[in-house]
Amino acid sequence: MPGVVGRSVPAILLGVAATVAVGQEQYILSEQDTWQGSESVDPASPEGRLAVARRALAEEDYERAEHLAAAWIERNEHHPLLPEAYLIRADALVAQDSFYQALFDYEFVVRAFPGSEVFVTALQREFQIAQRFAAGQKRKLWGMRIIDASDEAEELLIRIQERLPGSRLAEQAAIELADFYFTRRQMDLAVEMYSIFIENYSDSRWISKARRRLIYAHLATFKGPEFDIAGLREARARLNELKAMEPATARRVGADGLLSRIDESDARKLLGIARWYNQTDDPIAAEMTVRRLLSQYPRSLAVNEALRMMGDIIGRLPPSVLAEAPDYDALRAAMLGQVEPPQAEQPANSSEASPGSQPP
Repeated sequence: MPGVVGRSVPAILLGVAATVAVGQEQYILSEQDTWQGSESVDPASPEGRLAVARRALAEEDYERAEHLAAAWIERNEHHPLLPEAYLIRADALVAQDSFYQALFDYEFVVRAFPGSEVFVTALQREFQIAQRFAAGQKRKLWGMRIIDASDEAEELLIRIQERLPGSRLAEQAAIELADFYFTRRQMDLAVEMYSIFIENYSDSRWISKARRRLIYAHLATFKGPEFDIAGLREARARLNELKAMEPATARRVGADGLLSRIDESDARKLLGIARWYNQTDDPIAAEMTVRRLLSQYPRSLAVNEALRMMGDIIGRLPPSVLAEAPDYDALRAAMLGQVEPPQAEQPANSSEASPGSQPP
């Protein structure tokens, strides 16, 4: 997602309008999002007075533009051009670095005049402010920027998607919000937002980044083998998807290495389950979990520890279980490099370690 463009606020918001005599020309917001002159208007009319405020804004006399727009709003509370007056005042406030104060006017336009010509423009302005707040810009207090504005950034980015769904601006707000969560290490929220983005904007220019970051966010939710590994399994599925859809990107991010790390973590999860069964005096469930570990991840480091643990488990297994179990003596010998390991069989019900009790 592109960050805030390194240009001055006036250049971002306003553009340059043609210079004309006050009262001879009306200023309107063009398709290029700049204030430009149009037909002549009566300088004494509300339209003429608002044109003066527009001209002051276009000529970068921001304080005067703010005051003129405020006076116009006070005198013309029911005029059809009221949303444009609020937009002018808000633009003038932004140009004076009063971003938070400007939001009140932009919000008024968005909420009170959703059918106006400046509705989308007001949302675009809010998005630019949200970008600044998301990047760390603070709100002013007593003339100093000392108040964190991350909550405002989050709320604005959510609102923009709700108010203009399916639009290019909503797409930008969606990836910006996902990146916001990611950079703040709110990984559960990042997972949710990147997933929504991929579902809603599959042809976006940012889809590749969204896929990569979704994988990283899933991996970051994994806190260790003793915790839930759903995030790892989701990451594995997304990595395999990335390998199929964007093989070059998958190679660049080291998908095979990440998959190996995921497999090792999953193997250690199974090892932890086997240990728990062993400690709770359930050798049958412990052996079946070890058998599952051998079948799914035979080359993992966790297998070595599991085979060592089987020395304590085998003596407590009933003959019927031992008859179907792998040759653990041969497997331990293979672990020491003496012979090739025999192939371990998959338990009949691989989704459960045991028909009995389950680990916490």
